[in-house]
Amino acid sequence: MHPTHTCEGASGTTGHQATRSWVASIIKEKLKAFPNYKPKDIVNDIKQEYGIQLNYFQAWRGKEIAREQLQGSYKEAYSQLPFFCEKIMEANPGSLALYTTKEDSSFHRLFVSFHASLHGFQQGCRPLIFLDSVPLKSKYQGTLLVATAADADDGVFPVAFSIVDSESDDNWHWFLLQLQSVLSTSCPITFVAGSEHRLKDSIAEIFEGSFHGYCLQYLTEQLFRDLKGQFSHEIKRLMVEDLYAAAYAAKPEGFQTSLDNIKSISVDAYNWIMQSGPGNWANSYFQGTRYNHLTSNFGELFYSWASDADELPITQMVDVIRSKIMELIVSRREASDQWVTRLTPSMEEKLSRERQKAHSLQFVLCGSSTYEVSGDPNELVDLDRWECSCKVWQLTGIPCCHAIAVINGINRSVYDFCSRFFTSEIYRLTYSEAVLPIQYVDVPAAKDSQLLVTVTPPSTRRPPGRPATKRHGSEDIVKRQLQCSRCKGLGHNKSTCKEQS
Repeated sequence: MHPTHTCEGASGTTGHQATRSWVASIIKEKLKAFPNYKPKDIVNDIKQEYGIQLNYFQAWRGKEIAREQLQGSYKEAYSQLPFFCEKIMEANPGSLALYTTKEDSSFHRLFVSFHASLHGFQQGCRPLIFLDSVPLKSKYQGTLLVATAADADDGVFPVAFSIVDSESDDNWHWFLLQLQSVLSTSCPITFVAGSEHRLKDSIAEIFEGSFHGYCLQYLTEQLFRDLKGQFSHEIKRLMVEDLYAAAYAAKPEGFQTSLDNIKSISVDAYNWIMQSGPGNWANSYFQGTRYNHLTSNFGELFYSWASDADELPITQMVDVIRSKIMELIVSRREASDQWVTRLTPSMEEKLSRERQKAHSLQFVLCGSSTYEVSGDPNELVDLDRWECSCKVWQLTGIPCCHAIAVINGINRSVYDFCSRFFTSEIYRLTYSEAVLPIQYVDVPAAKDSQLLVTVTPPSTRRPPGRPATKRHGSEDIVKRQLQCSRCKGLGHNKSTCKEQS
């Protein structure tokens, strides 16, 4: 027997002598190949290969050190922000990359909007912006504030984003101020966002004359939070169906019918809904133009991107998002080059559905451009004003079946009466500019740099325990969009369906 051991198992069966640095050195290469290498798997592998029993936190701390060695220092990334913002704007002229610090020089917030995004929004997107927030799970936490738009094919188009130390009234106000400074548009913008006062007041103040449509999903979640414990899952499902039907209803009569259904289930819920300001979320009362978009979940795209990047240092996180935007623009531009239709594919499909319903409709001329269309009930179509009394044309920007019946009957092209925002041409214009890579060079040494600002990490740190994976605490019941079981259309149920049974 040789009592002096030279193998690494000499540290025994406990992890007391296994330092975090040693754990990091052992797992570094595997972490590089498998970024989702879990601490519990590290514990098992170290036990199997070296006979050392680590606890969970030793493995977790070792992983943190190895990740920093691979990805770079979180702290140094903040100090590089001034130089990094300059490089963004240098590589992409016309973009804005702006950061602020607190009095102690700690990071406060960062705003980024690329020229390609601003050009695409202003040239090809509807004046419609969705606001959302994404909690970050990085070492210093923080929140991603995002502004997105809808392209001509109803795809998510990124406009701007901001990383802030926390989601607060002040940070939302600052984000909207920067957004307003880069959007050179004179027409009123409709915002779809939560109903919090932080947004309501800031939108009204910064974007004067704009409209604020409450996100229907947030509204539904707030309803069940305020009336907690009163309803079973099945009752919630029925109420959500009626609430969505009320919101999508084009006319006040349809809105009230659905609300009466809710009232028959719960007077408390009915009263809460009536006091929530239907003028900010119901189609039949909203004054702005939302093109039938009633939720702000367009931020889900950023949520997916942030999930891939929020464990990275801040500069790398921003560059991952930049590369995602770059790839999105290129792939959509290439896909649209194959289109031969006048409208984008999704809009051609919507138009086709309305065309099918128009075949059996008859009409008579009432005035110079006004027609009465037979149906249940009869509707009035004004071609000069692009309006139908059913309100569907005004809500969607696509001629309804009543308008199509008239347009076809007088031998006009239905495409001449579709919103320009839905054409393939405008889609290609939206994605005509490129987001260019940032040229990485070494950050200038302090003695050579003209940058006098030193940025340090924020004071917030990730709390102990596993980060929450469920976003917003969403109710499972509101995840699906309302779909009619009769015509398979979205936004209503069979009780409010206009299809003939």
